[in-house]
Amino acid sequence: MFMILCVIDQTDHLKAVLKAWQQNSINGVTILESTGLHRLIAETRVPMRYAFGAASSERGNITLLTIVDNEETIQRCLEITESIIGDFNGPNTGIFIAWPLGFAKGVTGKQSHSSG
Repeated sequence: MFMILCVIDQTDHLKAVLKAWQQNSINGVTILESTGLHRLIAETRVPMRYAFGAASSERGNITLLTIVDNEETIQRCLEITESIIGDFNGPNTGIFIAWPLGFAKGVTGKQSHSSG
């Protein structure tokens, strides 16, 4: 099993990415509001998003986390995502990383796994 972390810079792409992932059997996605250090340092004010909720104009990212079974699914997920948001090597797209999991428990529909 592998963990995928995908940061989407342009949050208006979120629904399209999630729909495409789901259509390709990439499910069980955790969605987090996030921001990067560069954006935080560039701010001239203290971020108040949590104090004022949705009324804030602060622009952030969306971070997606999901667990997949194999490297082929990682590549498919990357291709699907880049078809919507553009090449991750381009500006203002985000990041996409994946790594093997040595252990996972509580992952719906998958067996616990321990390497070694």
